Amino acid sequence: MTGTRIDKWLWAARFFRTRELASKACELGRVTSNGVRAKPAREVKAGDRIALENETGKFDVEVLELSQQRGPAAVAQTLYSETEESVAARKLAVEQRKLMGAMDFAPAKRPSKRDRRLIHSFSGKRH
Repeated sequence: MTGTRIDKWLWAARFFRTRELASKACELGRVTSNGVRAKPAREVKAGDRIALENETGKFDVEVLELSQQRGPAAVAQTLYSETEESVAARKLAVEQRKLMGAMDFAPAKRPSKRDRRLIHSFSGKRH
């Protein structure tokens, strides 16, 4: 196998849940291969450097092996190696999200009937 589509490889390496999501990320410019914006049909080869962004964070990886089919997570992790800078940046982002989560101002309980009436009178909604 000389190369495989980048959207298939991202899906097989479990960066995205579906191949469609991987393809959309490529179209939106969230995936670069060797510093060049990658289209979904771009071929990826062993040794390529891929930078991508998904809902879990930003990754900078080197392709070690190719695969066109999705397998177990243990097998998927052998397809790439993540750089040390990428790992450190993701850990820092997780810590920052945890600190921001502590500032959550959600109410401790549901509003009572009286509270709902006050909310509705304030917002102008009447039932």
